[in-house]
Amino acid sequence: MEYLASFSSVEFLSAFIVLFAVIDPIGIMPIVLSIRDKGKNIHSGKAVLYSFSLMFLFFFLGDWILNLFGVDINSFAVAGAIVIFLMAIEMVLDIEIFKDSSIAANDATMVPLVFPLLAGAGSFTTLLSLKAEYASVNILAALLLNAAVVFVMLSATAFLQRALGKGGIYFTRKFFGIILLAISVKLFTSNLSYLIGQISATVE
Repeated sequence: MEYLASFSSVEFLSAFIVLFAVIDPIGIMPIVLSIRDKGKNIHSGKAVLYSFSLMFLFFFLGDWILNLFGVDINSFAVAGAIVIFLMAIEMVLDIEIFKDSSIAANDATMVPLVFPLLAGAGSFTTLLSLKAEYASVNILAALLLNAAVVFVMLSATAFLQRALGKGGIYFTRKFFGIILLAISVKLFTSNLSYLIGQISATVE
């Protein structure tokens, strides 16, 4: 009950938007269609199950992994905010900063769909960055809703492409890019302020 008491509709909606923008199911639609045009099968259910299981696992074990390297969550959040900022710049300016060197194997469900497109470095970084700001229940609920949305979109990529059109996909990508840009700045400033406060307290 105490866990559920931490639920906030504002945090839930914010976390959902951030994760949706980072996972970018609309942006990967052309890639999914291209894979299917080449005769390769993509199992939507398996792709969602595997990718979001990896994200849930990293959400709970990420802190432990950071502790192994002596990195605190706020420092990771600052680094993550920089990565998210660069991803947003890619979306807004249509430039390529992160080079994708992955080679699609015979199993297109696992590579490149599950990794690195859905559960990649950006998703992992974003999860821990959000964990420094929001209650866990809000992030997990947002992750579940994103899983449902991604499943629906993967199952209906051709329909969505026809419905949105090139202009609709372009506008949506830009819109979420700007939102992601603003949130990355918020994550950076809030966590950097905390770290500076900690340093000041130590010096005093």
